Amino acid sequence: MTDWLALWNDLVNLREWRYQSNDAPENHDRWKTRAHDFDSHVRRRWAKPDSARAFFIALLKALPNSTVLDIGAGTGKWAITLAPYAKLVTAVEPSPAMLEKMRANLADEQINNIEIVPMRWQDAAVAAHDLALCSHAMYGMPDFAGFIHKMQAVTRHTCALVLRAPALDGVMAEAALKVWGHPYDSPNYHIALNALLQMGIFPNVLMEEPASWEPWAHASLEEACVEIKLRLRLGERTEHDEFLRDLLRRRLKFQDGKFVWSPSMRTALIFWRVNNAAPQLDYLASIHETAVR
Repeated sequence: MTDWLALWNDLVNLREWRYQSNDAPENHDRWKTRAHDFDSHVRRRWAKPDSARAFFIALLKALPNSTVLDIGAGTGKWAITLAPYAKLVTAVEPSPAMLEKMRANLADEQINNIEIVPMRWQDAAVAAHDLALCSHAMYGMPDFAGFIHKMQAVTRHTCALVLRAPALDGVMAEAALKVWGHPYDSPNYHIALNALLQMGIFPNVLMEEPASWEPWAHASLEEACVEIKLRLRLGERTEHDEFLRDLLRRRLKFQDGKFVWSPSMRTALIFWRVNNAAPQLDYLASIHETAVR
């Protein structure tokens, strides 16, 4: 039987090794040179409709005057989107570069009901909120159970996670299965869902419609091979090179002068009512009625 909490921990530590292997200082802000590009990427993705955002807005309309906790708020896109429907949004974000961009975005939007907590979630002390959201910011937290327990402890109504949901027959899944013996190349929706079930939490799931992730593209197969080896933390190891090159030749398509990966990534919204499962159906029904109007 798979220990999903242990698998999450292992994959987070491997992921962090990738970021720490470049001899960066201990307190280095990995977003220092990437916050602007990250913000632009999110804006492009959010130009399209998204079922997770529609659902969360509908939830806030069904629960007026609610407060929202945004864990790992980044440049503030979720906080800014939800602020018009909330009494207060608390945005927890440790990266100085992300915070600088978030404050600029808040000034541009003239929003004044967002409070910023410039700390790591592990170190932050926040008051209880009605709703708590973490969107793609949990991937660096190895103690998934501790992260969830703290999130629930400061939530009165609903917790929600937004995570990558890669296809289990995608290129990275096939590569990870060969190299690691399982199809998970990074912490993601599949592992988080099973970890929650392992913890005795039985959440609801809403898959992104329509899918909005742009497929990866590379100038050469060799460049794609470097990328896949980096993501699998293979370093200078070469025993899998022949398999990986053959995999990429088989599965990447050559389009417009580039080798393009097949679209295999969606987003999943996982959410659950905290400490009180009895009214679950009623509250979901009210959200659905609000969302479809």
